[in-house]
Amino acid sequence: MVHLGTNLCAGTDVPLGIIAAGTGNDIARELGLPVRDAAKSVERLLEGRTRPVDAARLVTATGEERWFVGVLAAGFDAVVNERANGWRWPKGPMRYNLAILRELPVFRPIPYVLTLDGERMETEAMLVAVGNGPAYGGGMKVTPDAAFDDGLLDVLVLHRLPVPEFLRVFPKVFSGTHTSHPAVEIVRARTVSLEAHGIVSYADGERFAPLPIGLEVVPGALSVLA
Repeated sequence: MVHLGTNLCAGTDVPLGIIAAGTGNDIARELGLPVRDAAKSVERLLEGRTRPVDAARLVTATGEERWFVGVLAAGFDAVVNERANGWRWPKGPMRYNLAILRELPVFRPIPYVLTLDGERMETEAMLVAVGNGPAYGGGMKVTPDAAFDDGLLDVLVLHRLPVPEFLRVFPKVFSGTHTSHPAVEIVRARTVSLEAHGIVSYADGERFAPLPIGLEVVPGALSVLA
């Protein structure tokens, strides 16, 4: 819902108010807003104070603008989302757990071309995430030092690893300690281009766009009632 609201309000003078009653609530939590407390959330909204935050923008070939404010996933996590969303059963988190079990045995490092502020990087990676904010997936601090108001995107690359080592590193994303692993690289940039074959990116938990995509951060593009 925050993703939908962002795409309505970004680039306009209409502020976005958030009542965080979802399953993840990452954006509200990282902005310091009440979570699963409707009364406190409404109090905040009625106070009417706003905070400008950055948003990431994709401009499609047809000129359509698409925005996200949290994290864009474009690696193993996006593959799992795409697999899970193709199933009607089971419902809820179990569908994603089963999708992980289905993908892990067949997953291979993905060849990427990244262009960050004009600098080209070619690599094979397990995970690529672009963070305007720090967290996604209900508390996974994938880009733990990303800030909503620094005018930069944090691009995380988890370079090629054997699957058993990947399984050892990935749970550390909940505490943000995965960044100390030698296979993890984080680069900050204002413009980000991602190229990979057969990958559909997910942003703020929603299906966003197939790669290749070009992103730019727009400082202060979104006003949030905070």
